[in-house]
Amino acid sequence: MCIFICFISFFSPPFISPFSPMYLYLSFFLLTICFSSALLQDGSRAGRERKKTVSFSSSLSERKISSAADCIHSMVEGSELRKVRPNSRVYQRYYLLDAGLQALCWEPSKKESDKARISLPSIREVRTGRNTETFRTSGVYDQISEDCAFSIIYGETYESLDLVANSAEVANIWVTGLRYLMQYGKHALDIIASSQDSLRLSWLEQLFSSAVESDREVDVEEGINLQSAIRLIQSVNPGVSSSKVEHRFKELQRVRERTSVAKQDFIEVFHDFCTRPEIYFLLVQFSSNKEFLDTKDLMRFLEAEQGMLQVGSLCTHETSLRLIQSHEPSEEGRQHGCLSLDGFTSYLTSAECHLFDRDHSTVCQDMRQPLSHYYINSSHNTYLIEDQFRGPSDISGYIRALKMGCRCVEVDVWDGPDDEPVVSIGRFAFVASEYPLILCIENHCSLQQQEVLLQHLLRILGDRLYTATPDEAESYLPSPHALRGQILLKGKKLPLDWEGEQGEVSEEDEGAEMSVTQQCNPPPPPPKRFQLLKELSDLSLAVCLAGESPGDFVNHNKHFLSRVYPSPMRIDSSNMNPQDLWKCGCQIVAMNYQTAGLMMDLNTAWFRQNGNCGYVLRPAIMRQEVSYFSADTRDTVPGVSPQLLHIKVISGQNLPRPRGSGAKGDVVDPYVYVEIHGIPADCTERRTRTVTQNGDNPIFDESFEFQINLPELAMVRFVVLDDDFIGDEFIGQYTIPLECLQPGYRYVPLQTLTGEDLPYSRLFVHVALTNRRGGGKPHKRGLSVRKARKGRNYTALRDLGVRAVDEVFKMAAAPLREATDLRENMQVRQTVFRELCGLSAVANLMQCVLALRTRALGPDGTPLLLFELRDHYPTLEPQGPLPDVLRRVVSTYEMVSVVGQLSAVMELSDGIYDRILHIQTTGVCFHEKLQSLAVKEGLKGRKVSRALESFSWNITILKGQADLLKHAKAEVQENMKQVHYAALTGNLIKESPGGGRARPQSRRGQEATTSQDRPTTAGGGHVFM
Repeated sequence: MCIFICFISFFSPPFISPFSPMYLYLSFFLLTICFSSALLQDGSRAGRERKKTVSFSSSLSERKISSAADCIHSMVEGSELRKVRPNSRVYQRYYLLDAGLQALCWEPSKKESDKARISLPSIREVRTGRNTETFRTSGVYDQISEDCAFSIIYGETYESLDLVANSAEVANIWVTGLRYLMQYGKHALDIIASSQDSLRLSWLEQLFSSAVESDREVDVEEGINLQSAIRLIQSVNPGVSSSKVEHRFKELQRVRERTSVAKQDFIEVFHDFCTRPEIYFLLVQFSSNKEFLDTKDLMRFLEAEQGMLQVGSLCTHETSLRLIQSHEPSEEGRQHGCLSLDGFTSYLTSAECHLFDRDHSTVCQDMRQPLSHYYINSSHNTYLIEDQFRGPSDISGYIRALKMGCRCVEVDVWDGPDDEPVVSIGRFAFVASEYPLILCIENHCSLQQQEVLLQHLLRILGDRLYTATPDEAESYLPSPHALRGQILLKGKKLPLDWEGEQGEVSEEDEGAEMSVTQQCNPPPPPPKRFQLLKELSDLSLAVCLAGESPGDFVNHNKHFLSRVYPSPMRIDSSNMNPQDLWKCGCQIVAMNYQTAGLMMDLNTAWFRQNGNCGYVLRPAIMRQEVSYFSADTRDTVPGVSPQLLHIKVISGQNLPRPRGSGAKGDVVDPYVYVEIHGIPADCTERRTRTVTQNGDNPIFDESFEFQINLPELAMVRFVVLDDDFIGDEFIGQYTIPLECLQPGYRYVPLQTLTGEDLPYSRLFVHVALTNRRGGGKPHKRGLSVRKARKGRNYTALRDLGVRAVDEVFKMAAAPLREATDLRENMQVRQTVFRELCGLSAVANLMQCVLALRTRALGPDGTPLLLFELRDHYPTLEPQGPLPDVLRRVVSTYEMVSVVGQLSAVMELSDGIYDRILHIQTTGVCFHEKLQSLAVKEGLKGRKVSRALESFSWNITILKGQADLLKHAKAEVQENMKQVHYAALTGNLIKESPGGGRARPQSRRGQEATTSQDRPTTAGGGHVFM
C-alpha cells in the first residue's frame, strides 16, 4: 500500500488571498464514486495457524457451585489431583474427605492408610497458586497453571502438600471447602445449613410472593404462571435467553407434573441461570468464610483488589455502606450492611467495575502544550458513507465523524454549477469537542470560484476562522487550549516570498484519480505537472524516512505536524494500522470512518482516553527536546521503565452466535484472544482454551503476563471467537489504551465489528499492572548494559568522541549505579517477602500483610505477630516464640522496611537524584554547539551523526533513571501506607490509634474490627498520606 504524507506548517499566514490555491471547502461538492469494496475488514483469523485447545470440565463442574456446602459435598465425593514433589516428580492421586470431615485422605499410595492422610485440625493455611518453595523450584513450574495450583500448609513445621487440579473450578472447590472446615471444623455443614444463603433465600421468597400477588390467574398455593417466572429471571439476568429459561421450567413441570411454577421450581431455575460460581469463589475469599460480605470485608476488597486505597479514610465505612445500599437486592441485607452473592454480582457488573477508567471519560490531559505534541483524530474521504468507489457521498459522513470526536476532516472542492459552492457543515464543528478543527482542502477550483469560496469562508465562519499570523520567532505551534473554538485551514501554499497575485502549484491530487464525470459539471482536468522544490520533495518521502531513519522522523514531528493518508489508488477503502505511524511520531493519521475493523477499533479506542476530545498527548519521550527513541525498537525503551501487565480471563457472559455464522442453533464454542498493540517490542497475543458448547457463562480461568516496554503507546484488545464456526467466527471485541485500564476485577463490554455494543455480552477479567518481575531468573534488560560480578545489569552511557562532553557523562557512572542498586535491592527484597507470604509477584504489600492474618495466630487464637505503628516505618514485632517460617517473615520484613531497602530509598534517593539531574542539566548545555564541537574534534560524516545520536541517548538515560528514582520513592510511601492500612484492617496492630491493644482472634470466627479502627489524624498511629 502506498501512503502519502503532507507536512503542515503554521509559520506562514493562513489568511488566503483571492488568487492563492490554499482553500478549504467547509461542505463538499459531491463526487459520484463508481467502484466497489467491502465495508467491513474481516475480523476473523483465518490466515492464522489454528491450534484448537479444548477445556473439558470434570463432573464437579457440571453443577453450579454457590455455597460452601456444595464444595464440601464435592470433596467428600473426591477428585483426581496431581501431587508435585520437591524432586519435580508428579503423582496422580485420588483425594477425598473422610465421611466424618476429620481428615484429607488420598489413594493409591505406598503409605499405609493411616499415613496417607492429613488431619484437618493440623492444617495451618490453604494457599492458592504456585506459591510455595516446592512449586517455585520445580522443573515443571512453567507447565503448571497458576489458577489450577494450590497448597495445603500443615503441621508444626509448616509442611506443604502441593496439588494441581484439572481445572481452576476444581481448585476453587477444594480451597473454599478446606478454608470453611479450618474455621468451623467437623460441624461446618451444620453451621452452614443454619445460616446458608439466608439473604438470598429470603429475598427470593419475597420476590416470588410479590409475583404471586400480582399474578391473580393462578392460586397462591400452586405458584405463578410460566411467563411471570421467566420475567422474574430476566429481571435479574437480562441477558439470559427466554427460550432457555422456558425450556428449563417446562422440564421441571413435566417431571413434577405441575402446570404452574412453584416456589421450589423458581428458586432452582434461578440458581441455574443467575448464579456465577466464579463470583461466589471470589466472595468467600474476602468474606472470612461467610456467605456474604460485611462492610469490613468490602473495604478490604476495594482496597486490596480494586485499587481504591484512596477510600481508606474516615469515609471508607460509608463508602461500603453506599455500595451495599446501591447493589444489595434484599431488604435484610441493606438493613444489616451485608452484601449477598447477588448483590456482589450486581456490583461487579455495574459501571463502577467497568474496565475503562471513568477519569478518562472527560478531558484529563494537559491541553496547553504545542499542537505538534498531540495525536489528532483524523478522517479520510470524510464525505463517503460507504465504500470507496460505489458508495454515495453525503453530508452525514461529516456529521458522523465530527460527533465521534474527529478533529481533522477532508473536503474536496470542485467547480460547482452557477459558480456557487455550497457550505453546510459548520454547525457541527464543535458539538463533540471545543478544541480546534483542522479542515484539509483538496482544491480543484478555478480562480473565479476560488474567489467566491474565499468570500463564503470569511462570511460564514467569521471569527471562528483562524487568521492570526504565527510568530516566526516561536519554535512551537500554539496549544489546543489556545485554539479552542477555532477552525484551521490546511491546503497548498505559494512560496513565502511570492509577490504576485497568483502563482502555480501542483493541483491537490489526493483522490483526483477517483474523480468521474458528473451530469451538472464537466470533469476536472487531469493533474498538471509543475516544478517542485527539492525540499518539498524530500518531505513527500516521509514513509521511506520512517523506515530508514525513524529517529529523524520522530525529531521532525516535535515541531511540525505530519498528516498521513492512504493511497488514492486503493479500491477497498481499507485503513492503515495507525500505530505504525503513531510510533513514528505522526500526529494526523487519516482513517476511513466508513470502514470498520481492527484498524478503526484501534483508532476509536485510542482517542477515547482523553474525553474523546480528538486530541491525545504523545508519549513524553517523543515530546522532549533532547531524547532518543526509535520506532523500530524491539526491546526496552531507554529511559522508560517496562511494565508487567497481568491479565486473567475468568469468564464470559451471554456470548451470541457470530452474526455471519451458517451453523445451526445458537450454541458456541468460545475462546478469547488477548492482543497487545504498540511498538514492535510490545506486539503480541495470547489465547485461552476453548470452552465447548457454552455461550451463557463459559469459565476460562487463564492468566497471561505481558511486558509492556512503552506503556504510553500500548493498547489491549480482547477478541472473542467461536471455535466451531461456519462462515464467521467473530463474536465480539473490546479495545482499550493501557493508560485507561482499571486494576482489579473488571467486566469488559463486548462490541460488534462495526463498534456497536453487544447487549449484556461481556468478559470478566482480573487486571494488575506492576513494574517488577517475580522470582526466578533475572530479566535481562535490552539497553546497553554492563554486568556486575553478581550478574546485575547496569545501564551504560555512550562515548561521543567529544572530550568535553564525554568528561561530563563519565561523572554519571557512580550515581547511575547507586540508583540501580537502590531500586533493584528494594524490588528483590519485596519479591522475597511476597514469596514468604505465599503470594505471587502481582500482589501488593497490603495483600501480603492481610495474608499473614491466618498464619500469625497462636493455638489460643492470639496473634504471634503485631505491627507497631508509632514509628515512621511500621515495625513487625514477635509476640513470643515463633516457628521458623514466621521468623523468616519477620527478618525479611525488617530488611525490606525499617533497616532495609525502603528506608534506604527514602534517605538516599534525593541525593542521588540531584546528582543525576545536575549531570543531565550540564550535558544539555552542550546541545546547541554539539555539532561544532564534534567537527573540532575531527569527526566527520556518519561519526558526527553517531555522536549526536549518542548524546540524545545519554540525556534520555539520565532523565529516565532520575524519573525511576523519583517513582521509587513514591512507591515506598505508597507501600508504607498499604502496610499501615492492612495492619489496621487485619487487626494486627500492637496498639490501636486509640491506645488499646489488639484483640485476640479465634481461628473459628475471627472478630471483625470496627470502623473506628481505621486510621485517623489523631492518636498514636502515624498516617501516611
